[in-house]
Amino acid sequence: MKLWQSFDHPTDTFLPGMKMDDHMVLTSWSNSTDPATGNYTFQKDQELYKIQNGSNPYWRSRELGLSSMIPHKKELEVAFLLSGFDESTYQSSVPPNETKSFINFTRLHDYTLSGIFMNSTGKIQYYRFSKGGKTGKWTFPWSEPHDACSVYNACGNFGICDSINDPRCQCLPGFQAVSMEDWSYGDYSGGCQRRNPIRCDNAADKMKQSQFLKFSLTNFWGSFQKFYKAQTEEECEKECQNNCKCNAYYTLEANATLREGTDVGPMCYIGTEELEDLQLKHGGGGFQLSIRIAVSDKGSRGRSQDTSGPDQPPYPSAYAGRSLAKWLKDVIIIIAVFAAALLVCCFSYNLYRRKRMTKSGGSGENSRENPVLWPYESSDRQVSDLMDEENKSGVGVPFCSWESILAATENFSDVHKLGRGGFGPVYKGMFPGGQEIAVKRLSTYSLQGINEFRNEVILIAKLQHRNLVRLLGYCIKENEKILLYEYMPNKSLDAFIFDKKLCMLLYWKKRFDIILGIARGVLYLHQDSRLRIIHRDLKTSNILLDEEMNPKISDFGLARIVEGKGTEASTNKVMGTYGYMSPEYALDGLFSIKSDVFSFGVVVLEIISGKRNTGFYGSTEALNLLGYAWGLWSENRALDLMDPILLESCEKSEVMKCINVGLLCVQEDPGDRPTMSNVVFMLDGEATALPVPNQPAFVTRKPVLSTSSSSTKPCSISNELTMSIAEGR
Repeated sequence: MKLWQSFDHPTDTFLPGMKMDDHMVLTSWSNSTDPATGNYTFQKDQELYKIQNGSNPYWRSRELGLSSMIPHKKELEVAFLLSGFDESTYQSSVPPNETKSFINFTRLHDYTLSGIFMNSTGKIQYYRFSKGGKTGKWTFPWSEPHDACSVYNACGNFGICDSINDPRCQCLPGFQAVSMEDWSYGDYSGGCQRRNPIRCDNAADKMKQSQFLKFSLTNFWGSFQKFYKAQTEEECEKECQNNCKCNAYYTLEANATLREGTDVGPMCYIGTEELEDLQLKHGGGGFQLSIRIAVSDKGSRGRSQDTSGPDQPPYPSAYAGRSLAKWLKDVIIIIAVFAAALLVCCFSYNLYRRKRMTKSGGSGENSRENPVLWPYESSDRQVSDLMDEENKSGVGVPFCSWESILAATENFSDVHKLGRGGFGPVYKGMFPGGQEIAVKRLSTYSLQGINEFRNEVILIAKLQHRNLVRLLGYCIKENEKILLYEYMPNKSLDAFIFDKKLCMLLYWKKRFDIILGIARGVLYLHQDSRLRIIHRDLKTSNILLDEEMNPKISDFGLARIVEGKGTEASTNKVMGTYGYMSPEYALDGLFSIKSDVFSFGVVVLEIISGKRNTGFYGSTEALNLLGYAWGLWSENRALDLMDPILLESCEKSEVMKCINVGLLCVQEDPGDRPTMSNVVFMLDGEATALPVPNQPAFVTRKPVLSTSSSSTKPCSISNELTMSIAEGR
């Protein structure tokens, strides 16, 4: 009698001949080199398989037996292996018209060199040895979760996940995020809720109270009840209409094979619970699910955030009935008429403004040709009008008087001077009532003109995020241009990480939180704000720290708005900071969201190492920090990049993850760099195996002749570029 055998109790690897039942569990290692018990487990749960992250669900398979929900043959192959080659499982899962194409899964010798592995990053992998060539090779034909949408309920209840477009999570039409704040930070776990409830107060009017939108999905979950009597889709829709708790329905064709192994003809399924794990299917096909929405939400495309902007792509696989299409047609006509009326009003207002300007002592054309002279010769009120005219909806922050700023800073006393940037000094000020402010006084000789000043004011006024600095006011007085920000008691990030004493206050957990906060701020600029913004001057001195050391991105003088769905632009005037500019921007004047990603990568490597990108020494062959980091990475010594003071406080796997992400961001080809949404996912999520970075730009230099053979002082190193660069703040 067999009491126990190790073959029935594997650790992280499942081999042919084993059988995955409800008692067998695969447990991951702590990391790729430490066999201690990890966080992830893989096991069978009734008719499906699942991965747990501790006590929390992380992934679950499609339910076996419903052929329409198993479009991939590899999944059947894996299920057959896990079942211990139980042909009953195989036969009940294979569609009747595809038996021949699936029959090769029962050839047992194909599974001799194969297995299933639960890795330390939370991914379950099916591997097998493929014969071919002289030696053959190991391949991984299947693994899960294979993308961000495959993670358990990635977008929460009633949230739909799109693996192609950004942001990946949106609310269903007629729904809105439960917490707008969480969604703005990229936390979609709270899901969505109905904007308006389905009304069922009058039984006779139930059919008039709701409408259905149909989606093509690769996966979804919910509690669905069978209705055998409904033989058509119209009858199934009616069953859902008559049930106040019904949220969605779907139908199966007559040839669908169910778990019971019988063909019962068309069948209607009614979902009365909240919908989970909705994953959008692109390119046609997929599983057709009809979602119920209130009549008052007809035509809604229910974005994940109210502030996502007009450039948010609509759901490509959603469509409504004829009545909804007719309603949309009427709406389009109304909008067209309204837009025409608005255009006439704008033209009339513009004509009125020009006439008023002419009467006040100058033509409109002259004022446009020299916009800098007008505020110098006008009252404060006219200056405010100029700002509002350039941005029709108004600046959104108060215009402060010159006298109030002089009083707050005691005539710009050196005692209150906080520092100096490329565009001028910054002072600490205090308004009546004790409100502390930071006053940025742009130098008379600064390269930031009225256009850059107006750009910074208008941009920051429209941005609201916890990781962006908040603008409190502005002032223009003759040749003086002033910006008033919220006061940051800990100044800028570079004052800490590059200081031998202050850097000790930034232990690893705090540095990681700063990296993640910066990433969320840049992500907000790129895709989550009302405007799509490229910062163009992201660097450690432009990252301010509040009293709790939370990072806030500042200085938007060089930022650009990219219209519509665009992500790139070009300029003939290259402005930025040496060491942080991407190669395509420095050399060709081309900038995009990937330019900010490059700058972010430099900042990440500086935070980890405590070294400036441009402050290297004559004894090394690296041109800069990027070259130094790449050399260590290539030699498998990446952890040597870390600031030595972090040795005791760091989580080495987390440091390696950040170094990997940093090097991915500074790759030479913009197409190879990740988007900020992917960066946040890699940093904040339970990351799977990260991509391997390619070599960064500007990593090596030619030998530099020196009169001293043992000099350790910083030397001036050229990257062999000839260009004119305007230093940022």
